[in-house]
Amino acid sequence: MEKTEPKTIDEYIALFPAKTQKILQQVRETIHEAVPNAIEVISYKMPAFKQNGVLVYFAAYEKHIGFYPTSSGIEAFRHEFTDYKWSKGAVQFPINHPMPLDLITRITKFKAGIDLEKITKK
Repeated sequence: MEKTEPKTIDEYIALFPAKTQKILQQVRETIHEAVPNAIEVISYKMPAFKQNGVLVYFAAYEKHIGFYPTSSGIEAFRHEFTDYKWSKGAVQFPINHPMPLDLITRITKFKAGIDLEKITKK
């Protein structure tokens, strides 16, 4: 049997255990509230939100939720990642801790601002 790739965020979330689904749904709703006009897509096999370009991606793993605001989002907020594993384009939020929804909101809004600046400069 061939494993089908999820085509929507609902399909992606459905692939995980109930506890993880609840966390993914929380992250999804937080991003929606931060950027209500963003469109949900699957990109690089992960849920993503885009306006003029992709703003942020997120994905579930066994022990963490990966949040991918690309390098600009990481660079702007890296001083707030002292409790998390992070790299140039990603930060890992442990599943067994509350999701930092306020931080996710601020990063997402920051990314939307950069996105808007790019468009207005054209």
